[in-house]
Amino acid sequence: MNRFKITTFPLADKTILLRADLDVPVANGKVTDNRRLKAALPTIQFLLQNNCRIIIIGHLGRPEGKIVEQLSLKPAFKELKQLLLPEHLPEQLIFLTDSIGREIKNRIKIGKPKDIFMLENLRFYKEEEENDAAFAHSLASLADIYINDAFANSHRKHASMEAVTNYLPSLAGIQVETELQELSKALRPLTPVIWILGGAKLDKLGLLKKLLDDADQILIGGALAFPFLRAKGFRTGMSKVTADSISIAKKILQDKQASKIILPLDFIAAEEMKPEAKPVVVPFDNINSRQIALDLGPETIKLFKQQLRKAKTIVWNGPLGYFEWAAFSKSTKEIGRFISKLTAISICGGGDTAKALQQFHLEDAMTHVSTGGGAAIAFLEGNKLIAITALEENYLKFKEKINSLTGDL
Repeated sequence: MNRFKITTFPLADKTILLRADLDVPVANGKVTDNRRLKAALPTIQFLLQNNCRIIIIGHLGRPEGKIVEQLSLKPAFKELKQLLLPEHLPEQLIFLTDSIGREIKNRIKIGKPKDIFMLENLRFYKEEEENDAAFAHSLASLADIYINDAFANSHRKHASMEAVTNYLPSLAGIQVETELQELSKALRPLTPVIWILGGAKLDKLGLLKKLLDDADQILIGGALAFPFLRAKGFRTGMSKVTADSISIAKKILQDKQASKIILPLDFIAAEEMKPEAKPVVVPFDNINSRQIALDLGPETIKLFKQQLRKAKTIVWNGPLGYFEWAAFSKSTKEIGRFISKLTAISICGGGDTAKALQQFHLEDAMTHVSTGGGAAIAFLEGNKLIAITALEENYLKFKEKINSLTGDL
């Protein structure tokens, strides 16, 4: 379906409500990973070129409708300010300590073109996650146009993602359009297509079921391997697994296309969950009751490389081991480096995958690294993203009014 395009929409001199992804890690009042803020810069800079006044909105963490000082967006604002300086004047970057109300409205009203305001954490109001119409209307009343540039939150039915599109002409930002364009390559891939699924969460089994039809092979790492090993009758020690995940894995293994699933041959295990734990290589069928498997072993790395050489499209979601600790980072790092040297299209999604690629300086070597975790998985499963559907419905609602002012968009 159609959406308004940021490159053709009449934005000049308008006040823009920009929903950005501000959910960044913060420690001791400082942002420790600014990738999501950097992802918003192309849209912000495009709006500044159009002489716009910008109101940036977003959330941090889960304050559950209460004011939690540790979840203030002030650190995100300070980091964004550093990213925008010295090109932007400091006095044109303004943090407001609330997100709705008369004082906020009046302060924005006296703002000048190219002023950038950041509002406080939207989730300090429970109405944000409730998709409350009145709360969304209060946000919309601050601006002329709404832009969604928070792909990672686009599967959420929240006021700043969905309800707000009922009140303003709404369009996707540059980051969102890029994500949709690049992730679509995984839905219509050059074949053979090989998927790598890993990570610490066991919620990707639904995606894996879909992939049995779409992928040529699925390489399994991270915690996702353990339900399958348990389903086959092997012990996995103290490695992460649940009864439900084992049950789902059993059903998947009964599928006629289950042979596409490639499971690990060996692991790097330890008897303690800590960075200095002594790592040992163990075969997949010999993990003892005291051990936790924390990384893939050398034989699995070799096997995965052999399979990946055949691929024309590689889609990777989830690290292959506990990459944050050096002793258990080898498979994620080695497979990442191997993929970076291949000619295949490489699409990598999920917050931890992106974090790992950045840690190993491989982010720029991939075709695309998505900022979205749950949103990327939902999209790759073939599901409609609520906030993107809202933009498409908004186009139908506002197109005649906009076209009468500007000609056909």
